[in-house]
Amino acid sequence: MAGAAAAPASGGDAGSGGGGEHGTEFRKEMGPWANFALGFTYLSPVVSTYTLFGSALAEGGPPMIWAFLLAGCGQFLVSLVFGEIVAQYPIAGGVYPWARRLWGMRYAWMTGWVYMWALLVTITSVAYGAGPYVAILFGFDASVHTTVICTVILIVVAALINYAGTRALSLAAVIGFGAELIGALIVGVYLLSTHRMHGLGVLFDTYGTQGSGSYAPVFLAAAIIGFYQYYGFEACGDTAEEVAHPGKVIPKAMRRTIYVGGAAATFTCGSLLLSVTDYGAVISGENSDPVVNLLFDALGTVGARLVMAVVLISFLSCTVSLQAAAGRLIYSYARDRMVVGHRLLRHFSPKRAVPEVALLVAAVIPGLIAFGSLISADALTKIVSFAILGIYGAFQMVVLAALRARIKGWRATGEFTLGRWGLLVNGAALAYGIFAIVNICWARTPEEPWYSNYIVLLCGGIVLGTGLLYMFTTHHYGRGDAPSGDAIPQAHGAR
Repeated sequence: MAGAAAAPASGGDAGSGGGGEHGTEFRKEMGPWANFALGFTYLSPVVSTYTLFGSALAEGGPPMIWAFLLAGCGQFLVSLVFGEIVAQYPIAGGVYPWARRLWGMRYAWMTGWVYMWALLVTITSVAYGAGPYVAILFGFDASVHTTVICTVILIVVAALINYAGTRALSLAAVIGFGAELIGALIVGVYLLSTHRMHGLGVLFDTYGTQGSGSYAPVFLAAAIIGFYQYYGFEACGDTAEEVAHPGKVIPKAMRRTIYVGGAAATFTCGSLLLSVTDYGAVISGENSDPVVNLLFDALGTVGARLVMAVVLISFLSCTVSLQAAAGRLIYSYARDRMVVGHRLLRHFSPKRAVPEVALLVAAVIPGLIAFGSLISADALTKIVSFAILGIYGAFQMVVLAALRARIKGWRATGEFTLGRWGLLVNGAALAYGIFAIVNICWARTPEEPWYSNYIVLLCGGIVLGTGLLYMFTTHHYGRGDAPSGDAIPQAHGAR
């Protein structure tokens, strides 16, 4: 029978990489709302919108807001596919163990490798993005050196929260959720009530950003703000072994993350758009930081700094959630003996029920990446540019594995299934993902050197190339005995 090897959706599948024979070291201390809050703070509508608002507005004008709708619909399809998979395979680590069960060990190893590096550089990008807000809050200049120091401090604080255990992680997620709502809703309502400068019609006015050509290429370039927004829902599944009844709870949390997070991000972006005084100044580059300038204009120095404090909590909670996801992925790798140093990396604290060494790696490597900006701030930007491609690439590797498994006979048997719509939704999710990846990698500045135009692809190629070299020289992918490829009927032990 299709999926016959799958364990019950209640979580018995979780132990030792999904074998079920040893149980799970984690404690089921994360409730449904905390699981949702974890995904929400990872998605972080405030962090993503505040980070890319200026560049997206300068690129595509006010209609760039429709990118949230485009990306939200596409990622909702992906979340449905992920929900079906995690309901059947509620295993810590997310995309790596899912790809392992759906396809096989080699494919899963590469999926996890891509996702791991994407997470690590995303941790750096989020923590680094908080630097200017810390500087404004405490009244010092945001130089490269102070930003790196703030980045490292934020990463360390996030690691300490993660080290405290699942309950502390849950509490941090809920607090972060509250900060996100304040930053998105309360600030947004205040701006619309006291500092609204435009009517809704501007959301269809390009303000000449397309020049004499079509607006479509300009919109797709600005749409990066939408693509950057809609991931984080997979973090709900990364902690599957820490949630009671994961087959029911996690798919709902994933979908809720898309609904609520997407709505909050769109409202945040819309309230900022309608409150910006001069679009021309932003588009021309004269106003290079429209969010900060707008907050000071509308709220004054004291009010703006209070908002900075709330925004800083959002950045911290987002970093905490990212670290939690990365640590559990690395631990899942090590638990299956799929990486060098697995005996050390799989070390688990029985007292706090967290993978201590894996979490340490998820803090140290992002901190080291941040120090790259001391050599060249541009170098850090180029490294971080891989993050969006890596996340989307890893997502689509799972979506492709699920589609292949369906065609070969897999039928989901967890507590959440798409039924007869599974093949159609899966195919549409893959089509969206390919479109998004092509758009993210598209070269748009022919006047720049070739390596600047293709930096995203180059970063992706480096990660893939080093992963293949590592994989086929060490053969760690074949050392573990956890189940693999068993989603497909009569295909057990697939490589």
